[in-house]
Amino acid sequence: MKCSSCGKEFGKGNEDGHIASMSGSVMGDEYIDSYYFCTVCNVFTVEHYRDSFTGGDRATITGPIKKADGDERVALIKKCSDPMDKKCRCEAHKEYFGSGLD
Repeated sequence: MKCSSCGKEFGKGNEDGHIASMSGSVMGDEYIDSYYFCTVCNVFTVEHYRDSFTGGDRATITGPIKKADGDERVALIKKCSDPMDKKCRCEAHKEYFGSGLD
């Protein structure tokens, strides 16, 4: 994974990289958003992964995302005790995915 701003590779002995992920089931598809932080650019890059129940998967990258906006999303994710449980219906999951959760 690379920074969407400067192109630096994350996780190569640096202090930055993967910060948080959250998974949710929406209409049978699993969605996973993973947040990466670049200490060089001071921005987030987000990988959006979708595993379709009808087959196939895809990943898209968005960013750069301002630090304040990324920090807000990461703080929401960290409110859940198990953010990778796609069946979790805690308040953090509900707020993150809205009314689309299965």
